[in-house]
Amino acid sequence: VQLQASGGGLVQAGGSLRLSCVASERTIGSYGMGWFRQAPGKERQFVAGITGSGIRAYYADSVKGRFTISRDNAENTVYLQMNSLKPEDTAVYYCAADRRGWGSPGYEFHYWGQGTLVTVSS
Repeated sequence: VQLQASGGGLVQAGGSLRLSCVASERTIGSYGMGWFRQAPGKERQFVAGITGSGIRAYYADSVKGRFTISRDNAENTVYLQMNSLKPEDTAVYYCAADRRGWGSPGYEFHYWGQGTLVTVSS
């Protein structure tokens, strides 16, 4: 499974961006999906995840109420809508797939895409 993330860029604090992650195979319709980020000098951290069914979503406390993860299985695509962005959201964002369908933090994600850079200016 290949994952292609896009949508990053430079935005002012308070602004919005929508990241997209397109998968190469329709099988991801049953996979849990997640977004992670890694800021310079910091470890990669979980941002948001969604089950294969799309029924349940998970969020890091730092993004709750500002970010929304969603998926369109017909288009093999997962989105991360990011609103009210803050400078501390600056990072490279990665999408990942969990073939077990969970998409929850603390568990292994099996496939990873390349990152897309999000820079939030103050």
